[in-house]
Amino acid sequence: MVTKRKRHFSDFIPRNWRATGRDLFLLLSEFRSPVLLFSLAILGFGTFYYFAAAEFKEPVGSWVESVYLMLTLTFLQPSGDFPTHPLLQFFFFFMPVIGVGTLAQGLADFGILIFNRRARGKEWEMAVASTFNNHTILVGLGHLGFRVVSKLFEMGESVVAIELNPSANLFTSAQKMGIPVIQDDATHLSALDGAGVSRAKTIILCMQNDSVNLQVALKARSINPDIQVVIRIFDEDFARSLHDQFGFTALSATEMAAPVFAAAAAGVDVTNPISVEGKQLSLARLTIQKGSTLAGRTVGFVEDNYHLNIVFVRFDHRSEMHPTDSRILAIGDIIAVLGGPEQLSHLLHDNE
Repeated sequence: MVTKRKRHFSDFIPRNWRATGRDLFLLLSEFRSPVLLFSLAILGFGTFYYFAAAEFKEPVGSWVESVYLMLTLTFLQPSGDFPTHPLLQFFFFFMPVIGVGTLAQGLADFGILIFNRRARGKEWEMAVASTFNNHTILVGLGHLGFRVVSKLFEMGESVVAIELNPSANLFTSAQKMGIPVIQDDATHLSALDGAGVSRAKTIILCMQNDSVNLQVALKARSINPDIQVVIRIFDEDFARSLHDQFGFTALSATEMAAPVFAAAAAGVDVTNPISVEGKQLSLARLTIQKGSTLAGRTVGFVEDNYHLNIVFVRFDHRSEMHPTDSRILAIGDIIAVLGGPEQLSHLLHDNE
């Protein structure tokens, strides 16, 4: 019986805490100027008050005490006696205005932004994406893109999506899976940087425009030369050319291709589906991994439980076509498997 790994809400708590910390850091960066101006005002007026008080024979204990007095005045909590000179009295009325007009407003804006992340949707999604490493980036959260995201999620892969105008339903569904969706144009380097392309292992291009897909793919490669590119291409000749020139995995956008895109993104060599009596079949090549549930199983067991056919096994520098049902699979064996996209997806998941 093939089982799928289920995720629970608790799986995302650590990531959300890290994203909150990252988001808080970005917010503090945005408020650097107001905080700096406020600090300079406190220091400047504190220095002026210190010398003015000495000049008018109402000195304060020290320069530090004078600065502290200005700080307390901004919060309407004066720490010293009310002076007699009009200029010094002026500070007791002026500094609270400075506090209300600058710091209070800045803190109010900061509070609104940190508790109302919907007002900064893209920034929050980028903060979440910043916690990902060795992940997959999907560009184009349309119907095909969402099916690919769903398959990757079932396989336990970490995914960040980029879509300029996602539909409300797909956006909400992706977020329920803990997948950040960055609403931006993927041709912009800022969008790719926000999705963490420099740390990603794979980028999948699922947009309906071949030239835009290629443009984004080349920009991703310029940032991360080692990133694997899986690209949706409608022109088969163009797809072969991209594979030969750049090593891209170019796949057609057939209705049932989502599991194949997901398998290709996970590093499995897989062909486009072909239709046989109305059934979509693909040929995939994978290596039995350490810790795989397939290791120690017979060919017959795998074929019966996953409803596919193992047509080739390579082991100990030897190859065996059409292996017998009793052939036992071992770690490091390379197998070629013929099956439907769903079955191949389940097999890949259990091989991880």
